Amino acid sequence: MELLSNLSLGLETAFTVNNLLFCLIGVFLGTAIGVLPGLGPTATIAMLLPITFGLPPVSSLIMLSGIYYGAQYGGSTTAILVNLPGESSSVVTALDGYQMARQGKAGKALATAAIGSFVAGTFATVLLALFAPPLADIALQFGAAEYFSLMVVGLVASVVLASGSLLQAFGMIVLGLLLGMAGTDVNSGLERYTFDTPYMAEGINFVILAMGMFGLGEIIKNLEEEHLRSAMVSKVEGLMPSKEDFKRMAWPIIRGTGLGSLLGILPGGGAMLASFASYSIEKKISKTPEQFGKGAIEGVAGPESANNAGAQTSFIPLLTLGIPSNPVMALMIGAMIIQGITPGPAVMTEQPALFWGIIVSMWIGNLFLVVLNLPLIGIWVKMISVPYHYLYPMILVFCCIGVFSLGNKLFDVYLLAGFGVLGYIFSKLKCEPAPLLLGFILGPMMEEYLRRALLLSRGDFSVLVTRPISATMLAIALIALIVVFLPSIRKKREEAFQEE
Repeated sequence: MELLSNLSLGLETAFTVNNLLFCLIGVFLGTAIGVLPGLGPTATIAMLLPITFGLPPVSSLIMLSGIYYGAQYGGSTTAILVNLPGESSSVVTALDGYQMARQGKAGKALATAAIGSFVAGTFATVLLALFAPPLADIALQFGAAEYFSLMVVGLVASVVLASGSLLQAFGMIVLGLLLGMAGTDVNSGLERYTFDTPYMAEGINFVILAMGMFGLGEIIKNLEEEHLRSAMVSKVEGLMPSKEDFKRMAWPIIRGTGLGSLLGILPGGGAMLASFASYSIEKKISKTPEQFGKGAIEGVAGPESANNAGAQTSFIPLLTLGIPSNPVMALMIGAMIIQGITPGPAVMTEQPALFWGIIVSMWIGNLFLVVLNLPLIGIWVKMISVPYHYLYPMILVFCCIGVFSLGNKLFDVYLLAGFGVLGYIFSKLKCEPAPLLLGFILGPMMEEYLRRALLLSRGDFSVLVTRPISATMLAIALIALIVVFLPSIRKKREEAFQEE
């Protein structure tokens, strides 16, 4: 009964004209961003953060959430039509989706992606409603030591689940932690890593870091590879799958939804990892694995369901624990702080309308995605055909305006450019920037909770291992590190992250 009353509150909040409008704007923008390679939800949300200053908290967070899961859907559209994934999690969809388009089945592939996304989004929303409250109740019992250990687990998981070299992922985490320490120490008032520059006294704004590493870095990379955008657009017709198609896609959608819902909670690239894992499972259990890569509908249904479910369940650790499971969730924490909301388990008790309004809006947003996007395929196709050298100047201008408006400092624009170059260098070195942003966000929080725990224990570090929950989480982190560095596990991990 309590769940029904909470959902009733969420419906009442989400079904206002204002919030419905911002939900629609969010999913529309998200789809457009997913269609256009070079932006992505991280850079877009970072650019729009200054705009949210004047919006009501619920409306701003509903819009930003819609951008995130809408981008997952938009990325599949270009992956299917022109073999150009707009999102990293849509890379797997392109393997069979584009082949279906070449065979004249683009409509069926797009419909499969839409159905899988809606089913997965609906299921993930139900999971969020069911499991978020008990998790939040448990989190309310956490002390400083438990929160520190929880964040250690989060950082270790982001290293374990990051694609590429373990050493590179670990290095990116450490760099993120160091960048997060720059600025004035809250306890002592002393400046750290500011290089005697007054502009650095307040530290590095995470919006600048995110926009530079993910936005500008991607723009430079796409300018280098603009020839990849010259693919021919397929003709789209026959949107309704046949009865046989529905039979073939049903179980992959169910399996992908379950897998994505589980992996989305984990720190790191949950949605991307889920799509790769789903494709691998569907290929292994299929009676006709030779059809994969040649237009198998299961190769579209499974990964699309997995990445959309993963995108939405990634909100569970954000809303219950205040822990970001990926870079976009880190930006969502920033949006909450901007609105004067302290992320964590107290959100559900102190701001129930916000909490349940966001959850209900996710189901509404998924419905909007299905109703809007299939009729608008023609618009997305035209957007893809716009030469990138016309798009990137506008993107750069918006990035610079957004960053300058944060503190009215030209130094921030220079910092943005520096991080953009650094992001491009990391992409050439195959260093994934996501662990860096997670380290940057979690680092200061880890330091704060560690210091608080030591103050309460009068400098006794044993408090971290004598409290049962804290000790358990540290043990999990240690075991995960040991296991992943074992030669056999390390080899299997590298194989799992390779594109098929």
